[in-house]
Amino acid sequence: MTTNQDSAGKLSAEILADARRKAEEIVVRAHKDAEAFLSGSASEADKERQNIFDQAHAEADRQSALILAAVPIEIGRQLLARVEGLLESIHDEACQRLVARDGFEYRETLIALASDAIRQMAGIEFVVKLSCADQTLVDDGLAEDIARRAGRSVSITISHEENIIGDGAIIEDLGARQVWDNRLLKRLERLWPELRRQIAVQAALVPQIGAKGDDP
Repeated sequence: MTTNQDSAGKLSAEILADARRKAEEIVVRAHKDAEAFLSGSASEADKERQNIFDQAHAEADRQSALILAAVPIEIGRQLLARVEGLLESIHDEACQRLVARDGFEYRETLIALASDAIRQMAGIEFVVKLSCADQTLVDDGLAEDIARRAGRSVSITISHEENIIGDGAIIEDLGARQVWDNRLLKRLERLWPELRRQIAVQAALVPQIGAKGDDP
């Protein structure tokens, strides 16, 4: 009886000891697995952080390159906008001065405008059409002065038209087959593309090319 009890006690002790060993092994293995997992996770986290940093750095370089590439374009755009603004202000001032007849003698200007057109037109009989507002500003010798300035023998009739608005003259041959609108603002409108080109050339913004004349 005593022998059986002793045997049972020893077996129980061995089982408990074996259970403790296994439990300790499980704990040790769990610690190792945890450390390995944590170490692996840290390594993966480091790799991920580095990858994110590398991508961010590459994107920053790309954005910087785009910005640097856009700088000359933006400078050119701003310069063009300023030049266009300057040209527009010059055009507006020219219109205002023409309307106000500022800086020139109007009768002499009428003679020059009409005679210049006639010199470039065929025929010998012409009608110089003016606004009715010019009736009190033009004397009877205007036709003779225009003919003399034209440089050849021509016959000129001065006509004041109610439907003509603006300073200057519209010149026609007798059959109205040739018409040259030399009113001041119309002439500026025709000449402005060449004038603005000359301004741009003088400002060294475009290469100089051949000039164009005034067309009817």
